[in-house]
Amino acid sequence: MNIHEYQAKELLAKLGVAVPRGGVAYTAAEAVEVAKRLGGSLWVVKAQIHAGGRGKAGGVKLVRSEDEITAAARALLGHNLVTHQTGPGGREVKRVYIEEGCDIARELYLGLLVDRETGRITLIGSTEGGIEIEEVAAQSPDRILKVAIDPASGLQPFHAREIAFGLGLEGNQIGTAVKFITGLYRAFTEFDASIAEINPLVVTGSGDLLALDAKMDLDDNALFRHPDLAALRDADEEDPTEVEAGKHGLHYLKLDGNIGCLVNGAGLAMATMDIIKLHGAAPANFLDVGGGATRERVSTAFKLILSDPNVEGILVNIFGGIMRCDVIAEGVVGAAREVNLHVPLVVRLEGTNVDLGRKILQQSGLPILAGDNLVDAAEKIVRAVKGVR
Repeated sequence: MNIHEYQAKELLAKLGVAVPRGGVAYTAAEAVEVAKRLGGSLWVVKAQIHAGGRGKAGGVKLVRSEDEITAAARALLGHNLVTHQTGPGGREVKRVYIEEGCDIARELYLGLLVDRETGRITLIGSTEGGIEIEEVAAQSPDRILKVAIDPASGLQPFHAREIAFGLGLEGNQIGTAVKFITGLYRAFTEFDASIAEINPLVVTGSGDLLALDAKMDLDDNALFRHPDLAALRDADEEDPTEVEAGKHGLHYLKLDGNIGCLVNGAGLAMATMDIIKLHGAAPANFLDVGGGATRERVSTAFKLILSDPNVEGILVNIFGGIMRCDVIAEGVVGAAREVNLHVPLVVRLEGTNVDLGRKILQQSGLPILAGDNLVDAAEKIVRAVKGVR
């Protein structure tokens, strides 16, 4: 689950991570009031959307007066901000974060994530702050520092010092960095985060360390332990279809292709998308109905797929282990009738009650093509979409 920058900073501040003072605003007038409370003569107005690259896209504005605050807030609020992560449509800015200005001497990078190769939380640092870490990895991999944390011991002071020295910090900054990194690690583990990123981590003119930006993703699977964190979810920042799918226990992710996929099991779903691509088309979604889906859930999944105007055909690929093929068939037939199916549909069934499932499809009276196997099903749906017989 993604959260906004201001929400991440509130969480980090609770555990001793130094962040600039700021406040969220939903109108230009509120933005001015926040700046008055902060005091000073320099502020930053930041668009709050779930996407990176806001600065390059004009979503971060430096202001020096109330008039400039008002103008900056009005220029952002209610307008779509397009970054390299939003797609061409952009995201509507519904709130801005007003933050006090600071004297930036250096910009660094600091992050925590779970390394898939080692299975360990890994601390990452770089002297190239303010730049996307992927760009640094591609252009200057020698400037990325990595320290894997043993889960038996957790983060130790020497881990933090290793990163601090590698970032070129010195003197009292080393102790400050140890405290900063320790707080970040606590936030990562205690809040069940999947990523915690400070970019940039700035060294101020007075030598202090501040999290000038903060990104945190929280593990959805752990939210049952954190009802207070679950309340931070901003459904407006998520795809409406994905939100609706989540309400029904479906794992759905919208993609850019034209063939809808309804599959049980994440691995099989990935294989299905790959073979669609192999045969010259592209998947319109990832959709895993799970191993214990009901007829109603399958019907809902079918309708969600068809709600995407880009879908020109549907491939249903089911291997019935826990899932029964007749349940899938009933759900598909019911949904197809209810929505007045208007695109080609290929169904491949194998496993529990497969003969009954195929019988239900055959006797439905609907123009459903049967796939003998995964390759055959992929070939048939691609040919049908392209109008090839």
